[in-house]
Amino acid sequence: MRRLPLLAAAALAACTTVGPDYHLPETAALRRPAAGTAFAQAIAPAADAAPLPDGWWRLYRSAELDALVEEALAANTSLRVATAHLRRAAALVAAVDAEHLPHGGVKGGLKRARESGEAFLLPEQLPVMNEGELVVGASYQLDLWGQLRRGEEAAEANLQAVEAARDLARISVVSQVAQAYLQVCHARAQRSAATDALALRERSLALAERLEAEGRAARADVLQAQGLVETQRAALSRFDAEREAGLYRLAYLLGHTPQELAPQQVACAAPPVLAQAIPAGDGAALLKRRPDVRQAERELAVATARIGVATAELYPSISFGASLGALGLAGHLGEPATQAFGLGPLLSWRIPDAGSRARVRMAEADQQAALARFDGVVLQALAEVESALSRYRRDLERLSALRQARDKAAALAQDQQHYVEAGRRPLATALESRQMLAVADIALAAEAAEIARDQVQVFLALGGGWESSGTAQAPDAQPR
Repeated sequence: MRRLPLLAAAALAACTTVGPDYHLPETAALRRPAAGTAFAQAIAPAADAAPLPDGWWRLYRSAELDALVEEALAANTSLRVATAHLRRAAALVAAVDAEHLPHGGVKGGLKRARESGEAFLLPEQLPVMNEGELVVGASYQLDLWGQLRRGEEAAEANLQAVEAARDLARISVVSQVAQAYLQVCHARAQRSAATDALALRERSLALAERLEAEGRAARADVLQAQGLVETQRAALSRFDAEREAGLYRLAYLLGHTPQELAPQQVACAAPPVLAQAIPAGDGAALLKRRPDVRQAERELAVATARIGVATAELYPSISFGASLGALGLAGHLGEPATQAFGLGPLLSWRIPDAGSRARVRMAEADQQAALARFDGVVLQALAEVESALSRYRRDLERLSALRQARDKAAALAQDQQHYVEAGRRPLATALESRQMLAVADIALAAEAAEIARDQVQVFLALGGGWESSGTAQAPDAQPR
């Protein structure tokens, strides 16, 4: 008995932690110098290297959009799911931490039974008796090989990965709300431009009908004008459908049924405009900010820790236990003859075989796959930003050209109107020039809507928006 403390001390002194300690490999894509440089497509006026603010949607200076985003962050169903997953991961950490503590239990029972005589080396039959048992026990597992410590590392890293997944869900919700809101606004603006064009088509039709009645136009001219009117009128339905789809999408994102979305929440008198270059930062800031990069890095840490868990299973497991109780006739429980206790170590060891070593190799392969996924997420993040910035910059160039075309059409329409008023041109000429202006306005409105979609895609690729929750990025969760 006196040797038990010495044995325990020797066992504790022999404790070690098997498996690799986690660190980000030097060959990881995140460590490449080019990964942290400025974006090639961050060119004015589209974007610059200023740091991305936490609440990027506030750059639109729209109180309506701000309110919609805050409501969605509080009520969105996808975020509720992500929050529940985070609570589960936190509970898993607590469960794994508890494995380091002693475990206790109580066992008690009463029964009327006849025991086997031969079990006690007696030839005769024993009588029927009332038997009782009451035992209190406790055990403590020595983490000799670090299996529990590696399990804790895996659980903590998994919690941080799930937290990053929750942040990623926030980014998705914010971008979807902004996209749906801008869709509603721009659909209204496009419908307004199309309505103006329809009014001009109807004036052209009225003029054609009057000229036909006077014998100065053919029936074919009237039919052509009627076809143009109906074609323009048909375009209005498409913009109505776009607006309604955006409203229904907003209702879903805010946790409402379509009927519960109040019309005043999305008045949107005019589409909000981003009156500055997008602050894109650089690659280094992007990779620290994007939750999917953080999630993939934490999953790599989980996979690394699980190698240690699998390796520790190759070695013996030792636990110390103690029990105190009474076992015997029910009426004698508590008397000296029924008292029993036990104290000592328990060693269990499943001798390693091919399957045990194969599980270690499986864990190592999982770690290699996690590293490859992490590299892929890093490279994809950089490519998404460059692609989104390129598309946005090119569409801005197209928007500038369309503005110039629209200005020229407006100047032509004004000149033709002056000629008509002076009696030097027929009214049909002025209407034709104004129709050209209406077509230019429609193209400009369509490109403005495309620009708005491009902006949201850039912000989504930059990975901002989750920080406004007050969630701080844990130091261990940062790529190292």
